[in-house]
Amino acid sequence: MAIAGRIRSTLPLFNRLLRADSLSPHSHRSTLHQTLLFPELSKNYSTASPKKEEKVKVPLALFGGSGNYASALYIAAVKGNALDKIESELLDLVEASKKSPMFSQFIKDLTVPSKTRVEAVNEICGQAKFSDFTKNFLVILAANGRLRYIESIAKRFVELTMAHKGEVKAIVTTVIPLPPQEEKELKETLQEILGQGKQVKLEQKIDPSILGGLVVEFGQKVFDMSIKTRAQQMERFLREPINIGAL
Repeated sequence: MAIAGRIRSTLPLFNRLLRADSLSPHSHRSTLHQTLLFPELSKNYSTASPKKEEKVKVPLALFGGSGNYASALYIAAVKGNALDKIESELLDLVEASKKSPMFSQFIKDLTVPSKTRVEAVNEICGQAKFSDFTKNFLVILAANGRLRYIESIAKRFVELTMAHKGEVKAIVTTVIPLPPQEEKELKETLQEILGQGKQVKLEQKIDPSILGGLVVEFGQKVFDMSIKTRAQQMERFLREPINIGAL
């Protein structure tokens, strides 16, 4: 991705910032709220002209730190009509962090001063041409030492955007990729199960250990039709003692 190249081009900045002598042990600490569920977040993100506060309902109840951050960003994104753009930028950043060991280490290193993290994030967002929504959010994470959770936050944010669009992710695990026609038929079958108002988003996963067949996961349901599971069931059946008297 182009984003990975842009982020790599900013890596020399990390070294300059980390060597900066101007950072004292008592460097400025962020005064941003620790919990992003409070209304202060949307004020930080607001770029539109003043208007009556819009009420936004989060489509899924998410818990934990990552869930709280993702929910707060979702609210700001819906208000700013930037849901798809923010989702794309978060996923680009996560992908870039996987491709750059130095960047990945940087976001996980809590010994880096808050001011240094914020300056680096601002530089990266500028090079990557991220929206103000995403940049401001990443600055909040950097200031509060939460950048190391960006992958988890992005994952929870995607859950919210999918729920917002009425999408349900179905993960299909097979030994080899499904042929296009079989994938189409499976998607149509799952769509019938879900009914109207929901849209199936199929994701294929390859796992040779299942030996054959397939495993389908969507919502809270799991349909295990793998050869591995059937073999295990057959093994358990064969190990059961036989009641001669019942024959």
